[in-house]
Amino acid sequence: MAGRLYGIGVGPGDPELLTLKALRLIKESDVIAVPGQIPQETVAYKIVEGICPEIESKELLGIHMPMTKEKDVLEKCHAEGVRILCRELEAGKTVSFLTLGDPTIYSTYFYLHEGVERAGYSAEIVSGVASFCAAAARLKTSIAMGAQQIHVIPAYDQAGEALALPGTKILMKAGRKLSAVREQLKDHPAEVYLVENCGMEKEHICRGVENMPETAGYYTLVIVKDKEQ
Repeated sequence: MAGRLYGIGVGPGDPELLTLKALRLIKESDVIAVPGQIPQETVAYKIVEGICPEIESKELLGIHMPMTKEKDVLEKCHAEGVRILCRELEAGKTVSFLTLGDPTIYSTYFYLHEGVERAGYSAEIVSGVASFCAAAARLKTSIAMGAQQIHVIPAYDQAGEALALPGTKILMKAGRKLSAVREQLKDHPAEVYLVENCGMEKEHICRGVENMPETAGYYTLVIVKDKEQ
């Protein structure tokens, strides 16, 4: 009998935000797959290791998922990842693929999930805490109240256009374009918050555009709330 794949969201960084379901499935799995060539060095592995030391005894599987926009490269890596996962599933193994945040929000895991299902194998998605929800909690602020709108935008591509939208704007992966985001927000009437490495060792929080750094790491998001809210 073929095995089963679980795409598990491990949250943004704090190991204690891992859900009970995720923890149970990780412990029950035969194989732990992660997005990276050296599993023990990946952020997802380290998050789980902080709350589940049993992961050290599991069979580990690294899936190369490069950070590139080159379509051909990505398609080749996704296809290879699907092939590797299907090989384990065909052997009857239960595989948990660890992914940051939630698997349904800008997650490279979803390409693998779809490929595995197209190949005829069983796969399930296990929700995790989204980074912007954890960031709002750290800031002690709401993302939206009442009928306010929420817009989740990849900052490296559409940040400027998003600022015209009503409600709260969440600019994901803002580190790459932080200088441009700062410039766009300089005269924008809004409450602005930046959270870098939410829940991780080097977490950095700042409030106000004037306090935003010139550069920030990959795990950076910006929350923009219209002042009239």
